[in-house]
Amino acid sequence: MLTLEAQRWVTRGLPFGIAVLAALLLTPLAGVVAMALNPNEAVASMERMVAPISNPSRPSEMGGLAPLFTPEVQRWSTQILAWAQAYNLDPNLIATVMQIESCGDPLARSSSGALGLFQVMPFHFGAREDPWDPETNARAGLSYLAEALRKANGDIAQALAGYNGGHTVIGRPERWTAETRRYVYWGIGIYEDARRGAPQSTRLQEWLEAGGRSLCEQAARRDIR
Repeated sequence: MLTLEAQRWVTRGLPFGIAVLAALLLTPLAGVVAMALNPNEAVASMERMVAPISNPSRPSEMGGLAPLFTPEVQRWSTQILAWAQAYNLDPNLIATVMQIESCGDPLARSSSGALGLFQVMPFHFGAREDPWDPETNARAGLSYLAEALRKANGDIAQALAGYNGGHTVIGRPERWTAETRRYVYWGIGIYEDARRGAPQSTRLQEWLEAGGRSLCEQAARRDIR
């Protein structure tokens, strides 16, 4: 993508070396402006520009959760590591989904009716299952996430889209709603930072400022035993 951008500058009469420098300096600024003026289109452009993240680290390759997740998610670290082994998922991917979905609130309920830690819709549970039970909620949510990852051939962005928008949108970004595009935007940024072991995440801070903080404040009030 950078080469393409540099080529555009060459067509305007700049030597290639200067064109590359111009692309490096101006492309990030253009992205900031685009996000401010048209968030949905900017997210779509971001998805086209960034190479898919695939082949995520497996549980045996991870030393634990990245430190960037909020305290409300970190307190579930023991369970997250156990779930990572049980469902063969990267614990940082599990924590990313939990962060965005509920910020670690086992009693979270969305306006659409999604329930619990992983915001699972009621029809994913059996008649005698308790969707508020963390283990039951994790089984339903993480089984769905693992299947999304399989259908997406390991592509994290597509798997996140499938988790939010349903498996039928995997591989079909033209069917992603604005909500799903935002979900992928938050998820990819947070997960990339977590994979690097970053102590902080700019994308996570954006999510908090965009409304996630109130979700975490609610989660912090829960008495988790």
